[in-house]
Amino acid sequence: MLEMRAIVLSIKGAEAEISPLGGGGCGNCNSEGGCGSGKLTKMFCSSQPRSFIVLNQAAAKVGDEVNISLPEGNLLHSSLRMYLLPLLFMFAAGFVGATFATDTASRDGYALLGSVLGLMIGFALGKFLPWASASRAVVQSVIVSRT
Repeated sequence: MLEMRAIVLSIKGAEAEISPLGGGGCGNCNSEGGCGSGKLTKMFCSSQPRSFIVLNQAAAKVGDEVNISLPEGNLLHSSLRMYLLPLLFMFAAGFVGATFATDTASRDGYALLGSVLGLMIGFALGKFLPWASASRAVVQSVIVSRT
C-alpha cells in the first residue's frame, strides 16, 4: 500500500478534495547523487498545487492533515491504461491504415495517419472512459486536526 500525507481542501459528501504535502520522492531529487526526477518535475509539470478527489473514510474535516493510502495494484493499472492502451491502439490503427492503401507509395501515409488517429483514440479512451476501480485512494487517518 502506497501512502502519502495531504491536507483536506474541501468535503463533498463521502469524498474529500486533498492537496499533497511535500514534493514527493526520496528527498534526494535535487542533489547531485539523486536521480533528478525533481528537475524533470519542474520542467514538465505545473508549479501550481495539484488536488485530487479521494474517499473520506476517516471523516476528516477541511484543513486536517491526513494520511492517504493507495492500493498497490492501482498505480500499475493506471499506468497500463495511460501508456499501453494508446500504444496498442496506435499499432493496430497503423496496421489497419496501411492495409487500406491502394498502392505501395501511399502505404506509409495511410499507416502514419492511422497511427496518429489510433494514438489519439487510445489516449481519449484511457482518460475519459469510466474504468471500474473499486480500489481508490482513501483517507486512512487524520494526522493533525485543524479544527
